[in-house]
Amino acid sequence: MDINEVHRIAKLSHLELSPPEAEAVLPQLEAIFALVEQMQAVDTAKVDPLPHPILFIRDLAQPLRPDAITETDQRESNMANAPAQDRGYFLVPRVIE
Repeated sequence: MDINEVHRIAKLSHLELSPPEAEAVLPQLEAIFALVEQMQAVDTAKVDPLPHPILFIRDLAQPLRPDAITETDQRESNMANAPAQDRGYFLVPRVIE
């Protein structure tokens, strides 16, 4: 990777980099691409995908909480401050024609 590629990536990303900024970004991008190469080198052909990553580290991570109702219905108090409402729904100005 060279400085011209940094400028090309910056242009594709709609970023304006000064020459000193581009020089500072060059080693960072090289490190990122080196990490990507290392990750692509790992053989994952015999590894089944996980439906959720927390299943792999269940003992280490906080488990997902049960999906249970914990709040009471406060629709009336929430709607009390609405500037405009209709049948329990907030009315807002149309923004999409």
